Amino acid sequence: MTLVQMQPRSMCATPVHRTAADAMDTAGPQVCDDMTVEVALSVMASARTGHLLVCDNDGLCTGLLTQAHLTAARDSSTYTDRIQLRDILGDRGPFTSPVTTMAEAEHAMRYSRLDALLVVDEHGSALGVLALAR
Repeated sequence: MTLVQMQPRSMCATPVHRTAADAMDTAGPQVCDDMTVEVALSVMASARTGHLLVCDNDGLCTGLLTQAHLTAARDSSTYTDRIQLRDILGDRGPFTSPVTTMAEAEHAMRYSRLDALLVVDEHGSALGVLALAR
């Protein structure tokens, strides 16, 4: 797996030490953490995306959920139609800073077996997403 540069920032020469900000894609659909799993799956399907950015009532990032996360939650023996996204997120993160080098981000993603990594600013607001190519 290698990181894909989704939206290059400029046509200038590639910096020697590319950062997460240089390669991140837009954050994508943002949903509130009180949304149910079924509604989130519908939003994901209609947006034709592989992930949803989850925010709290203050608009701060609480996590990134993939279709695999949502499907696993729905197929769980403890699932009810009242399960909200905040119930399946667990701890906050993983997140990375826009100044993280691409080498560090790729290492973190491989080590944690992540397909996507959320890029946030110092206030916890989403800036974008790094995704691994298959």
